[in-house]
Amino acid sequence: MTSPQTATGTFAQAQLGTQILLAWSGENAATGRDVAFLLTYSLGDGQDGPETGEKAMRVALERSGLRVGGETLDAAEKPNLPVKLLIQSGQVVLTMPHFKAQYTVPREWLAVAEAEGQVHGMFATRPWPAAAPGLPVDEELLRSFVGDPEVIGTSAHCLLPVRSLT
Repeated sequence: MTSPQTATGTFAQAQLGTQILLAWSGENAATGRDVAFLLTYSLGDGQDGPETGEKAMRVALERSGLRVGGETLDAAEKPNLPVKLLIQSGQVVLTMPHFKAQYTVPREWLAVAEAEGQVHGMFATRPWPAAAPGLPVDEELLRSFVGDPEVIGTSAHCLLPVRSLT
């Protein structure tokens, strides 16, 4: 049995709650180039509530080698980083020490990811219960979450190289 979040950085997997992937693409205003984004977040439904889940997510991300609240990490420069992205047959597989998920991505996203050779991963520590599976996430709702300075500052950001089996 794993103990609740403590100063030593332990957590129970169940504290993370339901973890979700969401993909979208759009133009980077600074460069004018399209970017494929992949957001990972929790619904905040972990066994000890959303606050404990947020702390547990921070520990999980840091154990994965990601920097919460820091600058964007380039995974291509860190080959031993245990965060991997694989694209195969229109699906993305994200693998991390605490999380593995397969997700069918939109064609537009796939085209951008393949053309650019990388994906901008945003790993939110803040729960987002408004974006539960089966509920629509329109552009305004997405923008309000991923554009919130508090969410940006408490997330880990990582450029993930696109890999495939072919």
